Amino acid sequence: MEYIKSIIRDIHDFPTKGVIFKDLTTVFKDPRGLHMMSEELAKLYRDKGVTKVIGIESRGFIFGSILANELGAGFVPARKPGKLPADTISISYDKEYGKDTIEIHRDAITEDDIVVIHDDVLATGGTMTAAYNLVKSLNPKKIYINFIIEITALDGRKNLPSDAQTDVMISC
Repeated sequence: MEYIKSIIRDIHDFPTKGVIFKDLTTVFKDPRGLHMMSEELAKLYRDKGVTKVIGIESRGFIFGSILANELGAGFVPARKPGKLPADTISISYDKEYGKDTIEIHRDAITEDDIVVIHDDVLATGGTMTAAYNLVKSLNPKKIYINFIIEITALDGRKNLPSDAQTDVMISC
């Protein structure tokens, strides 16, 4: 993980002044980094019976779909409103930069599913908590939460649901 940590780029004052954005595109474009991260993510869930991986828009789509492929699971995008073509369910929430809404297809998750919800960065936890509550409303068997990076100074882990297993690859 030290190699992965070493290639993550910090972007100061993005998207707003005072924020240090953890840019993972440097991991995505690095073949060694991409392969290492894919392997490490898959190791976490390989023996858990995962049937669906939900990737949160938009950077969660990248490793979420890779993880789904590695596990032989389906991939479900959690998107901003109006982006999914079929019947959806949605949830609105507060996040560090204002309000937002995410949605998934109503038929994306069943009661037989074991789900990993993936996003790239744990900041305040608002987006993941909303995604978790949305998925939980569909009553899957089990829900895991996964992030590549946790920004520990923001203490977002305290805002996550206590009944879900949370896995973080790198703490910054």
